[in-house]
Amino acid sequence: MTIKTPPKYIASIINHLASEGHECYFVGGSVRDAVMNRPVHDWDLATSAAPVDVARLFPKTVLTGEKFGTVTVVLPECSVEVTTFRTDGDYNDGRRPEEVKFVTNLEEDLSRRDFTMNAMAATVDGELIDPFGGLEDINAGSIKCVGGPNTRFSEDALRMFRALRFSAELGFKIETETMQAIYANTGLAGRISSERICAELEKTLMSEKPQIAGEMIKIGLLEKYMTHSGKAPDGLEKIALLPAETVIRWYAFCKMLQENEYIRAASDLLHSLHLDGKTIKTCLRALEIEDFPDDDISIKRLLSKNDELTVRCAAAVSDIYRQRDSLKLVETIISSGDCVTLENLAVHGRDLLELGHNPGKELGQTLQTLLDHVIEHPGENTREALIKLLNNP
Repeated sequence: MTIKTPPKYIASIINHLASEGHECYFVGGSVRDAVMNRPVHDWDLATSAAPVDVARLFPKTVLTGEKFGTVTVVLPECSVEVTTFRTDGDYNDGRRPEEVKFVTNLEEDLSRRDFTMNAMAATVDGELIDPFGGLEDINAGSIKCVGGPNTRFSEDALRMFRALRFSAELGFKIETETMQAIYANTGLAGRISSERICAELEKTLMSEKPQIAGEMIKIGLLEKYMTHSGKAPDGLEKIALLPAETVIRWYAFCKMLQENEYIRAASDLLHSLHLDGKTIKTCLRALEIEDFPDDDISIKRLLSKNDELTVRCAAAVSDIYRQRDSLKLVETIISSGDCVTLENLAVHGRDLLELGHNPGKELGQTLQTLLDHVIEHPGENTREALIKLLNNP
């Protein structure tokens, strides 16, 4: 079978290594996506050349993972990882091999990979090399480990999360023996860093089947973050109806987990997973908005007290519960340019001071009164109209 060929800049690396007597193929996810006619974002290359030879043959390289045989070739178009064929030693930490052995045989290299669909390679001309039946499993919509699944998961426990994440992204089913091995090895999930778990969980939430995150909970892979496992929370499939924005989907996930009492507090979960500060702050602020309003004035008042993203989060999740168009209304208000914050008020504190108002708490209260007026009468956000209002309260 012949598949989609790589772009010219990728082909130039493969051809240059071949001209120096080295084998080189594109491998892994790039082949899987090419087979499935999906966009290929990362063209990973595998070669028989030793890292020192790869570094010598290209003008600009970075030894990003020399211990594991990876050299990054820097091109004008992008940076490309080129990894020497290898087999892995013992995985004592359940994440990375203690050592690797460089080999010259492509099939040996492919045999160490996680799933059959990721254990394929292709030539620069798109000729498929598939020693473990990856194409057959792709056509069957099946996620299956290369070799024994217990071995694969004991080597790298993150592969259990990856299996479920791929299921969510691709719509594939996890093959029976592979799924049984996930259940049998859930205890290994405790070895994985929260940052890596967070990355897989986020990709799952951003997929068309975010309810697979519930399967992670049911199986027990997220046990250290949950109050209980064994059953998936209700309603996670509704997350697929939300905009594909990470903050909105994290907020929805937290809200549903909190309502179903799977977590004690969203703040605990978000901090434990090491989400960024902006996402944490936005989710927690949105959770404080309990009943989302459906009229312009009330929404403007929300926008006056919260940033736009927080209000958009609350509106979007409210819509999937109540089947309204609150998010559309919020975005219409935002795009209208109507004043909803003190920053956009036509008069500011210094204007009031010049008019003889005293500094302090009363000044802030006066500005808030003007903002409340403008929220209800958006056409009166002019200096003249507001000063007139102050003079004739």
